Amino acid sequence: MKVFVTGASSGIGEALARECHRRYPASTIGLVARRADELGRVAATLSGASVQCYPLDVTDRSALARAAAAFMAVDGAPPDAVIANAGISAGTVTGEAADAAVFRRILDVNVTGMFDTFAPFVPAMRARGAGRLVGIASVAGIRGLPGAGGYSASKAAAIAYLESLRVELRGSGVRVVTIAPGYIRTPMTERNHYPMPFLTDADAFARRALDAIARGDSYVVIPWPMHAVALGLRVLPNWLFDRLFARAPRKRRAVDAGGNDAGR
Repeated sequence: MKVFVTGASSGIGEALARECHRRYPASTIGLVARRADELGRVAATLSGASVQCYPLDVTDRSALARAAAAFMAVDGAPPDAVIANAGISAGTVTGEAADAAVFRRILDVNVTGMFDTFAPFVPAMRARGAGRLVGIASVAGIRGLPGAGGYSASKAAAIAYLESLRVELRGSGVRVVTIAPGYIRTPMTERNHYPMPFLTDADAFARRALDAIARGDSYVVIPWPMHAVALGLRVLPNWLFDRLFARAPRKRRAVDAGGNDAGR
């Protein structure tokens, strides 16, 4: 098994890398994240695997392309799965000047970074006629949440992008898997100061996610109770949605949290 994972230095990405290693101990795993020291820590837990670490920011398209080329050169083959997991979250408020850069950064990482993660691998995976392109979205992309316009917009865009990509690659042998997590216990959600229904441990999430990837599911919400919530949100009339969520708790803005990045 050969897997390339972005946002791999903590949270969901780290859990996915560990679960890949648990299932396929002799796998080749590419780990991507900004923090080299944390990548080294994760790599040290994957004994027996061939681990390649690429400390970079997914908004650096050239660096991602070089990492993809280096990873494919390890044994001359494209990966079996590319997991675009890198993501950031912060509250944003339209009209607040300080939030403009945060809004753009969220979209750059969560949407453009996903495109740039997949792009270098697609030709080789098409040529082989096999593989999985896995995008980690969020139930926050189902409906726009107040105070989280940047994050909700980025995840809605990710879901739509992945759907487009799935249809583009239909018949090629390359499967596109969209995974929409609910609340997962990670450093990102530790910053939330409001109730998080169906909060799930990252390792439990990773097990279910790897099952979905193995099956080649087109779209899955984890944990399963959030699937019912997501379906309900999709069909909720606007007037009722607006009334129910008008007083919903807001994500902390970056200026209040002391920074603009909250990596997975």
